[in-house]
Amino acid sequence: MTQIFAYIPFSNGVAEDIAQEYPTAAGKIDESASLTAIVTGSGADLDKVANDMTSIYSQVIKVDHADLGYPNAEVVRKALVNIIPSDAIFLVAHNTFGMDLGPGLSVKMDSAYAADIVDFEGIDGTTLKAVRQELGGAVSTHVTVDISSGAVLTVRPGSFAPVEKGSAGGSVVDKSSDAGDLSTKRKFLEIVAAEVGDVDITKSDVLVSVGRGIEDEDNIDIAQELAEAMNAVVSCSRPIVDAKWLEKSRQVGTSGQTVKPKVYMAMGISGSFQHLGGIKGNPFIVAVNKNPKAPIFQVADVGIVEDILDFMPELTEAINDL
Repeated sequence: MTQIFAYIPFSNGVAEDIAQEYPTAAGKIDESASLTAIVTGSGADLDKVANDMTSIYSQVIKVDHADLGYPNAEVVRKALVNIIPSDAIFLVAHNTFGMDLGPGLSVKMDSAYAADIVDFEGIDGTTLKAVRQELGGAVSTHVTVDISSGAVLTVRPGSFAPVEKGSAGGSVVDKSSDAGDLSTKRKFLEIVAAEVGDVDITKSDVLVSVGRGIEDEDNIDIAQELAEAMNAVVSCSRPIVDAKWLEKSRQVGTSGQTVKPKVYMAMGISGSFQHLGGIKGNPFIVAVNKNPKAPIFQVADVGIVEDILDFMPELTEAINDL
């Protein structure tokens, strides 16, 4: 039986959305696989998350250690090597932490490594078939991974349908004593929170987010008018911040803010994984883009092939006429 372990990231006692996506990913790898969650950290928040995960996973391993209070990949890697079987498949989110953790862990485990996976096509013998995306999502590549000696796989958040929390009736197994020596050269010092700008996009239920398709700084006003009509807030992708058309605090993405709106209007945004990585909570996504092959359409609930400079004023007018 295939053994699959999933690393559960969390903040302030709440697991990230990918915790509910791993079971779907594991099912696509092997429907009969044994899936175990792993949670590392320290104190009450760790216990809260571990217990919460028993509603999704039949078994949850927790590792409690003071040095794991902050997710330092070097420390977590040392603990996991002593806990994960060498022939197991290990899943971790493809984010800054996962990209730091994964490669070194695969070396330590002497196992295969594949990054930024968006889909799985099952196992054939000792070969796992997976799908990755290249060139900002414009091209899908089908890859094979030799899992005869295990594998470390980073999974793109949002790529797999989340499962509902239920009554899995799982149990928590404390393996803190198995973590071994966690001394490292790299030490966590402090978290420096980004300054909040004139608007806190993380608190908005509706976001009108603009990308390169806005074309000119003066056209930001068109998005602002739509946002006002929708009682929303204007946010953006990184190119808009790089051009200094909007402040950094309005940027959505892995290098910007993490948002959990109910509705996300992606206006002229291609949909790179760095941008989508900042969108959590499975919002209703409306994407408008001139390019019918834009990656954003793969995750959108509604996709419209149109020039946003034509579309946004018409939508604003239609809303105001209601």
